[in-house]
Amino acid sequence: MQTIYTPCRYDFVGSFLRPAKLKEARALFKEGKISQEELNAITDDAVRDVVAKQKAVGFHVITDGEFRRAYWHLDFMWGFEGVAHKAGGGVEFHGEVAELDDTWLVGKIKAKTHPFVEYFRFLKQFEDDETVAKYTIPAPAQMYQQFIIPQNLKTTRQIYTTDDELIADIATAYQEVIGQFYTAGCRNLQFDDCTWGAVVGDAAKQRYKALGLDLESVKQQLLKVNNLALDGKPADMVINSHICRGNYHSTFFTSGSYDSVADYVFAQEHVDALYLEYDDERSGSFAPLAKISPDKKVVLGLITTKTPELEDKDAVIARIHEAAKYVPLERLYLSPQCGFASCEIGNKLTEEEQWAKLALVKEIAELVWSH
Repeated sequence: MQTIYTPCRYDFVGSFLRPAKLKEARALFKEGKISQEELNAITDDAVRDVVAKQKAVGFHVITDGEFRRAYWHLDFMWGFEGVAHKAGGGVEFHGEVAELDDTWLVGKIKAKTHPFVEYFRFLKQFEDDETVAKYTIPAPAQMYQQFIIPQNLKTTRQIYTTDDELIADIATAYQEVIGQFYTAGCRNLQFDDCTWGAVVGDAAKQRYKALGLDLESVKQQLLKVNNLALDGKPADMVINSHICRGNYHSTFFTSGSYDSVADYVFAQEHVDALYLEYDDERSGSFAPLAKISPDKKVVLGLITTKTPELEDKDAVIARIHEAAKYVPLERLYLSPQCGFASCEIGNKLTEEEQWAKLALVKEIAELVWSH
């Protein structure tokens, strides 16, 4: 079977709204009312169903909807040695606090057999001649940032005296887990990365200044850890990255254009494609796309997952052609700006509205690229 490589001309980021039965099962499991085996069986059924729906709407990529995790990023980090977590904590989003588990270091970061690899194996069985399984994991930079945030820095410094030591161990651990995915048959892996979105805009400048950190040095560290993790990547494995400004219950974390990070992530990050958030004015203009290195593809996230209203087709098509002034049309692709449920809570739209959004993405892409 010939491998399909992402991005596809019409694509999506990866997460889907959790069906009510799965949400109920996870709640019952937390309360100790059903066993892990019962939860697994319900989750397996939910994954089968969401894969069938992805195929029915006509997409060539399939994911498990991220149904086996509570958070788009933290659950993955829990799969390494040296990482602990407990309920509690949260992050301030625009008008809402995102409830997140506290996650911190208790030892050196080392790879072990990662549970997500087994999750991928379950998904891979549903590949066919028309579809390929993609798996999403947080970017190495996301893991790095998690352990140097102010509330974690003290415990991290007890284990790693320098940032470079931490970066080196994260990169090595990621290389090993990427190898595990490859052995399991994964040829399409996606980093999800909010770190670049968190360092854009005036608010980020003020936040990092208050922390006494040089923002340009921070960007260099983000680029370093991501690129080190990609060292030795198999030649026939595609690893793309999705850059986000936060997506929790239809709210956001930051605003700002890509101008201040384009020289780093657009020009120098060693990924094959970038999925970019461009669904509203918070993302700024397409001008920074001029910095995209010629080896990268660009997936324009022009359809929002935050609201149920369907975008105007002609307006989206016009924006694609506007972006094509900076990156050739043949290197452009279309998707929603983010997933539909980065965390279990999901965004504020229905499952029916979710699938209507994807149908619109496909319809527009076929109009633009079929001529």
